[in-house]
Amino acid sequence: MASRIKATTEQFAWLVLEEGEEVCGYAYAGRHHERAAYGWAVNTAIYNGERHRRRGVGRALYTALFDLLRLQGYFKACAGVTLPNAASVGLHERMGFSLVGVYRGVGYKRGAWHDVAWYESALQPERLDPPAPRPISDFVGTDAWRRILTDAANT
Repeated sequence: MASRIKATTEQFAWLVLEEGEEVCGYAYAGRHHERAAYGWAVNTAIYNGERHRRRGVGRALYTALFDLLRLQGYFKACAGVTLPNAASVGLHERMGFSLVGVYRGVGYKRGAWHDVAWYESALQPERLDPPAPRPISDFVGTDAWRRILTDAANT
């Protein structure tokens, strides 16, 4: 996981919500596809610790992540949800994601094959000739960064 975090944080935020020394959850984004045409779209991932579900952790993490992605210049967020997972489907739909389709039997974990539902959400309206998204390092420590994280912590 350390190498995934390092590679991810070169361009994107990896947000972790802690309570004391316990990780409540985390959220991050990554490239949607390697081809240049997809440079304004991201894949998102979120994890909520079992003891912290239904407490607003997912909403707070995704809200902050999406605000940071908009600040960076991204337009679309995509998310895969391994099925069955009613809680994750519900979170993604409450956060504005719409179902795009389902890949049948593409995920293998815990000794079984699973379908994966794919969702998309517009982070901001499309516009012509957008500048390339900026790395998260351009914003760390700025007033916008602090405001986004403070707002998320207060939700």
